Amino acid sequence: MTTPTRARRTPWADARFFIGVALVVLSIVGVWLIVDASRSTTPVLRADRTIVPGEALSSADFSVVEVSLGTAEDQYLAPQDLTAGHIATRAMAEGELLSAAAVGDADDARTTTIVVESSVGLPAEIDAGTVVELWQAPPLEEGYDEPRILVADVTVASLVDSEGMMTQDRPAVELVIDRADVADVLSAITGGAALSIVPLGSR
Repeated sequence: MTTPTRARRTPWADARFFIGVALVVLSIVGVWLIVDASRSTTPVLRADRTIVPGEALSSADFSVVEVSLGTAEDQYLAPQDLTAGHIATRAMAEGELLSAAAVGDADDARTTTIVVESSVGLPAEIDAGTVVELWQAPPLEEGYDEPRILVADVTVASLVDSEGMMTQDRPAVELVIDRADVADVLSAITGGAALSIVPLGSR
């Protein structure tokens, strides 16, 4: 009677076994790292009020909140990142996290503010931070010409009060505009054009 022989395991079978174990371990470690990253938080700045373009930024305007940002961590500013000389390059709503893309140096500022009186009443939705268009109707010998856009995409800095109450006939608004547009706006004002402030999307 012949004695049965035990089949020998090939080196390839052992290699596949260890590769399979390694893959399982790597997948477990990968899942653990993802879960751990999702649980970690980073202190970032959150706006406590509406901030308009060109406005100087101060730590007093922000609260520090812990947020899980993952790979987007470098896109937002931590408390130590905000230093003197920083300004807002775009409008930021109350409660918005301070994005690095929304911050610039005061020396590079291209905007300024100018007060404009509207020839008509202001829509109810206009407030600080609202993006609007400034329209003008140039004066004629009798009446006014057809309205046209004077400056597009400007931001309201504030509603200007007159003796504690905004006038109803010609409300005034402080606008943040590009310095390159200042001459055109002043020319329209001194030339007697009828100016109107229109929120974007209201045309």
